[in-house]
Amino acid sequence: MADVFDMIIAGDIPAYKVYEDDDVLAFLDLSQVTPGHTLMVPKTHVADIFEYDEELVARVLSKLPKIARAIKASDDKIIGLNILSNNGEAAGQSVFHSHFHLIPRYADDTFDVPMPDHSETTTEDDYRALADRIASHMED
Repeated sequence: MADVFDMIIAGDIPAYKVYEDDDVLAFLDLSQVTPGHTLMVPKTHVADIFEYDEELVARVLSKLPKIARAIKASDDKIIGLNILSNNGEAAGQSVFHSHFHLIPRYADDTFDVPMPDHSETTTEDDYRALADRIASHMED
């Protein structure tokens, strides 16, 4: 079943395109969290980051710097850029076609990405156990 991004890629739904090649399509997000908010989607349908293989991720993610530089160059007032990707419903993903938000930052914007700091309650043993558990599942 086609999702909204598949329909945009197919040209069935119009979009304000900023970049397109064989691998990705980048277009303005209609929500415009900040001016220039752009979505980059792979043309190959993968639901989230967990479905990429090494070849696809290399082709898709290698386009992020090019698109980010174009966004930054488009407005002298842009002083930074958030790149966000929600993966899975619990992470806030609402369209289950992998996509990356490129959100320009301006000196006067009010957009905030909450990042709680749990360093005060995380022990050395906690860090060691977490690192070991993640490392033990690393693929070759």
